[in-house]
Amino acid sequence: MPHLAVLALFSLSPGLAAANGNLPEPFYHRLSGALQWRVAAQGETLASLSSHFGVAATSIARLNGLKAGARLQGGEVIAIDNLHIVPAQPGFDLVLNLPQKMLFFFPPHGAVQGYPVALGKPDWPTFNGRFRVLYKESHPAWDVPQSIQEEMRREGKTVKTKVPPGPDNPLGEYWIQLSVPGYGIHGTIAPTSIYRFASHGCIRLHNDDIAALFPQVADGMPGISIYQPVLLAETDDGDIYLEVHPDIYHQGIDPARRARRLIEAAGLEDRVDWTAVRAQLRHPCGTAVLINREEPEENQEETS
Repeated sequence: MPHLAVLALFSLSPGLAAANGNLPEPFYHRLSGALQWRVAAQGETLASLSSHFGVAATSIARLNGLKAGARLQGGEVIAIDNLHIVPAQPGFDLVLNLPQKMLFFFPPHGAVQGYPVALGKPDWPTFNGRFRVLYKESHPAWDVPQSIQEEMRREGKTVKTKVPPGPDNPLGEYWIQLSVPGYGIHGTIAPTSIYRFASHGCIRLHNDDIAALFPQVADGMPGISIYQPVLLAETDDGDIYLEVHPDIYHQGIDPARRARRLIEAAGLEDRVDWTAVRAQLRHPCGTAVLINREEPEENQEETS
């Protein structure tokens, strides 16, 4: 089962959903993840929980009143909020949002699946744009790219040209080759690298996540890699969510300006709590945050 199985799923009213195509910026309607509780296993850390659930370690610490470097005790109950806005892109079965560090799979039947991923370092970024699945391979060998061989040489490491299948293979047990040359989706032998910008451009998943995704993906399946550090969504219940991430690849995106454009384009200026919006922009937690403006008490009494 995926680490970030969909635990909550909401949708827009038909009118607002239809308006999506007319907005100058993306406007979404689904959420994945939820506020949940985890009994910490012996040796588990904030970093391992971060990579496992797709939420920043600092956010987990803050939610639980812990210091950033706190040690967890086995059996300790930890609250985790990994609510994310799902950036649905019509016509694509796989959607990778780079700043969000999340890969979403839209199966023909059933709920959308969200997976935290490791992506390319800022000086070795993951590609942006459309792709297709070319083929899949179990127990792959790793043909080490020349660029990575050069990096090994510079760092004084033993230069490898090929790594056979097995426990030392950085690709793990599954490889999904994409149509963008040199890029694929695969497992890892470095699980704490997940939900970080730590790869040479490829898309790493936890081993049980790639094991869950692998049989569902078919050759020729269309996907897209997008770059949206600011996301907005509204649910059927009228709840409005904002999710903000750093501009990790330095694309010159101003989060405050982008957030205002999204809110104004959706006609939600009078319904959001701008204090909550500014707080999220100052200290983004990387998950979907409720930004509704509270109704005056007299209005709440009238509608109760």
